[in-house]
Amino acid sequence: MTNERHQILTDKQVQQKLNRIAYQILESNYTEKELILVGIKPRGFTIAKKLSTLLKGMSEITITLCSMKINKSDPSAEEIKLDPSMPDVKDKVVILIDDVTDSGKTLTYAIKPFLNNLQKKIQSVVLVDRQHKRYPIAPDFVGLSLATTMQESISVELGKPGKEGAYIS
Repeated sequence: MTNERHQILTDKQVQQKLNRIAYQILESNYTEKELILVGIKPRGFTIAKKLSTLLKGMSEITITLCSMKINKSDPSAEEIKLDPSMPDVKDKVVILIDDVTDSGKTLTYAIKPFLNNLQKKIQSVVLVDRQHKRYPIAPDFVGLSLATTMQESISVELGKPGKEGAYIS
């Protein structure tokens, strides 16, 4: 097996996917007064910031942006941290955001800080869904669903306008 990288999403396609996801979020939550976007660091938070900007430009809904730090390889090993600390989620929609989902483990653990609160609903966004589910979670909003082998790796590069994209190797 070679370590050759193949681009599966170009910069333009990433922007198109995020625009579509923003519209889907609004369609699903058009009656809400506030949405709480929680981006899983590092790339999930970058996507959350981009979606926040798009949503603010499309709607009058208040957007609250938070970042989440979670150990993706062993989520139970360290405390999950929110910045700013837990926002008021009572009767609000929380949207968890990450770049890629493999088994669903990260998104499953990302729900944990919200379990003792009474939010209206929790939704999730991923740019790329690899469909290797080991946990009973499916993202609500997906940029690209892609069946891959376990040996293949997906990487998402964000933060450099004109050079963003997703790659498989």
